[in-house]
Amino acid sequence: MQPKTQTNHTVTVIEDGAAIELHTLNSASARFHGVWLRDNALDSDTRSPDNGQRLIGAGDIPRDIRITEAAIEYDRESSGASLAIRFNGADKRYLFPVVWLEQHRYDCTTAQAKVWLPEHIDLFDENLDSAIAAERFDNVQRDSTTLARWLGLVRRLGFARLGNCPMENGALTKIVELFGYIRETQYGRWFEVRTEVNPTNLAYTGLGLQAHTDNPYRDPVPTLQILFCLENSADGGETVLVDGFNIARVLNDQQPEYFELLAHYLARFEYAGSEGVYLAARKPIIELTADGEITAIRFNNRSQAPITDVPYVKMPDYYEALRAFSDLLDSPEYQVRLKLVPGECLVFDNTRVLHGRTAYSGSGSRWLQGCYADRDGLYSRFATLTAKH
Repeated sequence: MQPKTQTNHTVTVIEDGAAIELHTLNSASARFHGVWLRDNALDSDTRSPDNGQRLIGAGDIPRDIRITEAAIEYDRESSGASLAIRFNGADKRYLFPVVWLEQHRYDCTTAQAKVWLPEHIDLFDENLDSAIAAERFDNVQRDSTTLARWLGLVRRLGFARLGNCPMENGALTKIVELFGYIRETQYGRWFEVRTEVNPTNLAYTGLGLQAHTDNPYRDPVPTLQILFCLENSADGGETVLVDGFNIARVLNDQQPEYFELLAHYLARFEYAGSEGVYLAARKPIIELTADGEITAIRFNNRSQAPITDVPYVKMPDYYEALRAFSDLLDSPEYQVRLKLVPGECLVFDNTRVLHGRTAYSGSGSRWLQGCYADRDGLYSRFATLTAKH
């Protein structure tokens, strides 16, 4: 069927063919450069029809590329509008769905905030219902809709709970297989977090741990952590979760000069607790992209090495910033506390959610198993289940 001109959208060639300006019903006008359009063409000569990977590089695009023709076409069968263009030196027509162009526009008039977070993230504090993520293992295993909902919680809140998991040694590997692969470290495929509590011997009393991120001395750091409960009969021993992105936001709102210090200067972390292993990393406590997106938190007092990348005149202020960050972590108003029960698993983003525990004592025991995985596998599984990619 021959396409026809759609009058609801208009396109104009501008800058002597170097770009086009697109006007649509759904958004304000947006400009696109010819070099960008050629680089992102959707045809089979530019992207593999089998896997979508690019078949050209920047060097394959002529420096003098110009748009010679541009028009809006409308397909009755798909009820969709497309931008059709031609470039100088080539007879081929390139089609770009208008919806696709709207999704990938870069000609934005609104200024990006100096510090920001993606729209899909929901920050949490003590007001979050700690039972919000309690799905059943058998349900997420057999039903893709339930699995997508559960993975979506990890993506949105940074953590999710999973109940009724198989009560067996190493069962957490089956949980990781729902979305990805275990990331093995010097601790093995998984590790034991086990303490026998004896009230007559203080050496066996479980001390509380401040909220922290694991493995800050690694680069890259494991982005997901999984904790699986096998026993938890001791008094106390609640898991403490803190949204590090929320803490960073609060610090930036209340004391922006402290936020700047922790985001600008590098802290140091190291680990040498096993024979033949020495790991070290230099990273800021608050990691930002070049355009100000908060992407990661690294905080672990037990693994912090001497800080030497802060100038002498800034060091006292840096420690005040570190103290302020630590105080916010310890504040109950930013903490979610939950007590894992046997058969329950907790999956959380180790670059965002800090975890700790309250002290525990009395009779009984606390036995968890933990492992690491990569967040990109979870995000990929979520995207394929929800077709958001």
